Amino acid sequence: MTADQFRRLALGLPGVSENAHMGHPDFRVGGKIFATLGAPDEAWGMVKLTPEQQRQFMGEDPKIFVPANGAWGKQGCTYVCLKAATKAKVSTAMVAAWRNRAPEELLEDQSG
Repeated sequence: MTADQFRRLALGLPGVSENAHMGHPDFRVGGKIFATLGAPDEAWGMVKLTPEQQRQFMGEDPKIFVPANGAWGKQGCTYVCLKAATKAKVSTAMVAAWRNRAPEELLEDQSG
């Protein structure tokens, strides 16, 4: 997967905007970051999962999904190794991260 493919997946979700945080592109829904690119370096993306979701994704694909360092990782922030990633795997994680941060109105629109 490339950074552009990661970006397209994020921007393809409802209500998403691209901004920047600490010098890295980020993707927000309802003003809240759910994914970033370029941290810790250009080979990685990040999705904000719950700790339970993080354990599940890491258990299924430990070459793709790695916990972020420190407290962020313990809270569910999960690095995505772009080189090892597939669109299907990242799409599933991206949607989970988006759902974790999306406002209720957007979630309701998606369920009906």
